[in-house]
Amino acid sequence: MLIYLIVFIEGFCSLGAEIIALRRLVPHVGSAIVVTAPTIGCFLFALAVGYATGAKVVDRHLPRVARNFLLAGLIAGVGLAGPTVAILFAHLQPALVAYLVFVGLIVCPIAWLLGQTVPILTNLMKHSHVGEASGMALYWSTLGSFLGSVSLSVLVMQWFGVSVAVASCAIGLLAGALLLQHRRWPQALAPLAAGALVVWVNHTPVATADTAYADYQIKALDLPDQKNPRLFMSNRSRSSQIDDSTPPNTHRYIRHLRRLLLEDLRFRDKAILVLGAGGFTLSHQEPLNRYTYVDIDPAIRGIAEQHFLHGPVQGEFIAEDARRFVSRTDRRFDAVVVDVYSDRAAIPSHLVTREFLQASRQVLRPDGVLMANLILDSRLASPYSRHVLDTLESVYGRCGVEVLQKDQPIANVIAVCQASGQPELPGLYTDERNQVDLEKFGVPVR
Repeated sequence: MLIYLIVFIEGFCSLGAEIIALRRLVPHVGSAIVVTAPTIGCFLFALAVGYATGAKVVDRHLPRVARNFLLAGLIAGVGLAGPTVAILFAHLQPALVAYLVFVGLIVCPIAWLLGQTVPILTNLMKHSHVGEASGMALYWSTLGSFLGSVSLSVLVMQWFGVSVAVASCAIGLLAGALLLQHRRWPQALAPLAAGALVVWVNHTPVATADTAYADYQIKALDLPDQKNPRLFMSNRSRSSQIDDSTPPNTHRYIRHLRRLLLEDLRFRDKAILVLGAGGFTLSHQEPLNRYTYVDIDPAIRGIAEQHFLHGPVQGEFIAEDARRFVSRTDRRFDAVVVDVYSDRAAIPSHLVTREFLQASRQVLRPDGVLMANLILDSRLASPYSRHVLDTLESVYGRCGVEVLQKDQPIANVIAVCQASGQPELPGLYTDERNQVDLEKFGVPVR
């Protein structure tokens, strides 16, 4: 039974470490497929090399596994800790270099060490034939992987945070090393000492709160003309800003959106859907309309109320992926505000496609309006900027676009689109065929 337990721990902690590694990368390089796929690929490659290495071990099987568990637990507990990852990405630039170091020196060694477990311990399993021994070993390892991925991501990260998930994974490996050293108490001191170090490194997280989706921080601002100004940061990026004034001072783009809704459109008693909660500042101290916030992180409301707003959120909150919500809901809104970011400049890729925008249009009333906060280059000259706006107008037709910080390389760009708009092929005036004088007076000529 000891061998099966060790194999189970290997499966639980190896996939758990991979899940945690992907989550730790989110604040620094995002969660796009071009990040997750290479990370998973490198992990699997290192795991395969570990299988081959373990197959060559012919003696001292249990001490070898105990040593691997000790090293893997130490690497996972320290290398995947929030402070370690933050220091790595702060001091190694560009971010690609830090990413390669993180994957090469932390993620891959864990996979390589743990990948040796099943081939080594299969030698000690007493079964009628080799196939039965390897099959049972893979069963317990895969069962551990299933439970590790589900429990760490769905339960531990959601309820206790990523730092607790890191410590749980590392201590599980160190406990396995301790079990294998139960008759060698001098050697058993090493897992105990490593466990103490892991707990100490992960005791103080780098953020006010860390969940399965983001690291959140609340930072005080030095703005003499404001009353207790503070910043709500998500994944190390500025998400919302507020103070205790009445009305509150907020980010410029939030003030711009509120002016559009309350002054330009004169919204009163309207239903407004906000995709991406941020710090819930759009509706703060705004009693004239009804707000519904949709955000994928169920913990964000409590974090914002306790640490940022210092009071209840004004409006309804739904914890769900934005695309899933707009695709499934039967509700209709007078306005949809799209403000979804996984970090400062990264809209989740599935929330910038034509299909998502078509779904967002379906939840608007016929005279409704969509407002999108886009972070683009201020000249709107990059391929990304052009393609985002092109995609938007392919669904909604011509949209109003305003760059808020024209003197900066990267700016908030507010796009305002009408649900009643219709996309059209571009029409050009030329010397040969110039209908400008007729079309100025509304005469259709096309």
